[in-house]
Amino acid sequence: MESFFNFRSLEKKQRYKLGKMDRLKSRKTIELLFTEGKSFSIFPLRILYSLSPLEITTAENKVAADDKKLQVGLTVSSRNFKKAVDRNRIKRLMREAWRLQKNELQLSPLLAHQSLKVFLIFTGKELPEYAMVYQKVTAVITRLIKLPSEK
Repeated sequence: MESFFNFRSLEKKQRYKLGKMDRLKSRKTIELLFTEGKSFSIFPLRILYSLSPLEITTAENKVAADDKKLQVGLTVSSRNFKKAVDRNRIKRLMREAWRLQKNELQLSPLLAHQSLKVFLIFTGKELPEYAMVYQKVTAVITRLIKLPSEK
């Protein structure tokens, strides 16, 4: 018998979430990213990234490893934006643009057996529009997808 709500359609649908596990929070990981990570710039963003192999030992760890395949951190300079309201707005715009487009990166073969840590730093001096932030994050994601071919 058919139920009122079709749950199977939800299973096939792509989810656009940016949860706790998708965010880069560990101070140790962030420091490692700044010291040993690689970087590139797409104005007004500076991107730090680090690729590392996944370590899977048991079935329980596999779930945790899948959640941590792609993590992102965001920051805005307080030197360029004195008011916290402006910094928070820019971070919110970057977070939203990343949330809507990260599925492309997650489905790429780049993350098949590796984890990717990305840190986006906004270096511009003017408050951006959402369309511009979205366009720049798109460029960042396409560049990250092409990483294996750059070596």
